Amino acid sequence: MLPIYIVLVLTVLCAAMMLLERRGLATTLVLSFKGDVKRETRFLAQYGQLVCTVVTSLLIWQLDAERGLQICKALWAAVIGATVVATISKRLLGRARPRSEHAGKFLGPSFKHANYRESFPSSHSASAVAFAAVLAMAYPHAAVTFWALALICAVLRYLMDAHWPSDVLGGIALGYLAGIIAWRVFF
Repeated sequence: MLPIYIVLVLTVLCAAMMLLERRGLATTLVLSFKGDVKRETRFLAQYGQLVCTVVTSLLIWQLDAERGLQICKALWAAVIGATVVATISKRLLGRARPRSEHAGKFLGPSFKHANYRESFPSSHSASAVAFAAVLAMAYPHAAVTFWALALICAVLRYLMDAHWPSDVLGGIALGYLAGIIAWRVFF
């Protein structure tokens, strides 16, 4: 029952942050990452994305002969599920990204790709948390590392000015739910 409470708390925090953003709370940052910092943050922001998931799956398959295939199935189901739901939500809601025209506004449905209007929820945050949730359940001794990487990825989405805080919280809630569901389906 605990996972549902976590999803509910994250959803309430997301809604509260949206209200604060709508009322004019200053939440956008103008940061400039340069050199090594820029390269390293871009690397960390890809946690849970396609290449990261492929490489991790190969390692799991090679290192965990007993459960590796099942863990990989859960991992892929969680990441793909979170990404698909996030993408559909983005296209239906059409929230404008920070620093774009109509920033923060929900512009409604559009089935054409338009990056400026695909802010909510953060699919990077969703896939990173889905990825971490499955790995943390599979390998509890490394859970702190998996969760730290997911949260770093999510925070970077905000710091890089790609998302509003509520987008990141919504992505975290979605990813956590996807990870829990995928784990329960395969284990």
